[in-house]
Amino acid sequence: MRTLAVLATSVLLLGADPALATTPPRNAPSCASLTQLRIPASVISLPTTGGRVQAAALTTSVVSGQTIEHCQVDADLYPVDRSAPAIKMRISLPHGWNGRAMMFGGGGYNGTIPALTGNVPFAAADALAPLARRYAVFASDSGHQQGPGTVPSLDGSFGVNDEALRNFAAGDALKKTHDASLFLIRRAYGHGPAETFFAGGSTGGREALIVAQRWPRAFDGVISGYPAWNNLAEALYLGHLTQVLSRPGAFPDPEKQKLLYDTVISACDGVDSLRDGVVSNLRGCHFDPRVLRCPDGADTGPTCLSDAQIGAVTAMSTPFRWPYRVASGETEYPGFPFLSGADMRTPFLGFGTTAPANPMPVTSGYGMQYWDQWVKHFLTRDPGFNSLDLDPRRPGKWLDRISELSTIQDRNNVDLGPFARSGGKLLLLHGAADELVSHRSTNDYYERVHDLLGARTTESFLRYYLVPGANHANFGTPSFAAGWDSLSALERWVASGRSPRNPVVADVTHDRTRPLCEYPGWPRYRAGDPDSASSFTCAR
Repeated sequence: MRTLAVLATSVLLLGADPALATTPPRNAPSCASLTQLRIPASVISLPTTGGRVQAAALTTSVVSGQTIEHCQVDADLYPVDRSAPAIKMRISLPHGWNGRAMMFGGGGYNGTIPALTGNVPFAAADALAPLARRYAVFASDSGHQQGPGTVPSLDGSFGVNDEALRNFAAGDALKKTHDASLFLIRRAYGHGPAETFFAGGSTGGREALIVAQRWPRAFDGVISGYPAWNNLAEALYLGHLTQVLSRPGAFPDPEKQKLLYDTVISACDGVDSLRDGVVSNLRGCHFDPRVLRCPDGADTGPTCLSDAQIGAVTAMSTPFRWPYRVASGETEYPGFPFLSGADMRTPFLGFGTTAPANPMPVTSGYGMQYWDQWVKHFLTRDPGFNSLDLDPRRPGKWLDRISELSTIQDRNNVDLGPFARSGGKLLLLHGAADELVSHRSTNDYYERVHDLLGARTTESFLRYYLVPGANHANFGTPSFAAGWDSLSALERWVASGRSPRNPVVADVTHDRTRPLCEYPGWPRYRAGDPDSASSFTCAR
């Protein structure tokens, strides 16, 4: 999109940097020259005190079945607040560089550097990962390091520091890492990338939307998977659900979770004209959990749900609204459909296997642990605080702090007009059976963009696909493990203006395909082979 702009910027940088002015462009990195290199604060557009390369070494990695020789560079970016942790970042600079760069987003509370050998969210089984395509690939821990002995991506202790909190929640670390990485790419190859992409899911999907909105000229193409974009709004919802599930007798154990899931599938699977274990017609799925009520509402075993358990699963599927105003303007979180989070194959992401308690068990659901960390470190900044004591409906003295945090965490500015006008392209994907981030929330995001920018502008730069049966990041054993070569589609769209046409998504664990329907479309079975996308049409 911005090849001429990149070249112009490179000329300016060459004039300002004698080392670049005397270095001809190359497609093999000058790895030795990066060792202990200082990263000037002036090359980073947000406040830092600069940075330094800690290590640079040639290595090989097997990526997508290929042996890739690359220079792995580890660097620290130093904070303004001396009590804040550094941003730890890594970049892989391949031999045979294709002239493009890819940044990966994180997950949960981050705290570790994503694997640079990995692929984009919901990648097809045979789709080459960016490093295998000879992208320069980079990422960071978003400005804090996960503590030892903590559950991966569930350490929120960094939230007691304001700079670390903004680096993570407002996305400041994203631009700092981007700017430092492009500086290192120019040093290594003698010129910057012609195109730069971003890909991430969950927190990384939220980060993808942040970079498109806050820095519309920084990335040419963005892939956002199952984005937790209204982060504080979901935290309040998770807090409400945590309280409900902690009530005596309210928690449905894994057997009851499986009962609920199987009953929903049985009731709704055929409304899309095919019984295949996947509910495609979500709007046609009408399920009342009271059909599973135990006699007299008491818990009489694994074949039914008590009144307390029916109340809990209903709370999970119902929009949660709070009776006060927060500065971000958010007023509710939409909840999850019944078929999310109730599958015994993936309990960790949904209900968990044990009820929430204090201290919070690691066997409770991911969202309950996320809430516990948020209350302790973001909200109260008291690691000894009992998160079950805080009612998100009546937060009392914590209301002002909640409102303040909403301006940092709810990245809900949907004005992507500058990104669209600069030529940026965005692919947005979500699984309809996601247990951790509600697809209803992503529907809301897309509809807000559409309402603000209009149909024509939205169509010019954004595609949103909702994948029936897919869960959060293909975790565990989803009903439909989504796989699509979205990066190749994005490359074509950015380079030649050819938007995706009739894309097909594969189930990477079963030999079947479906049309990838633009929201609000869904794949309706017509006739023929039920495992072939050609037997379906996108219905609205």
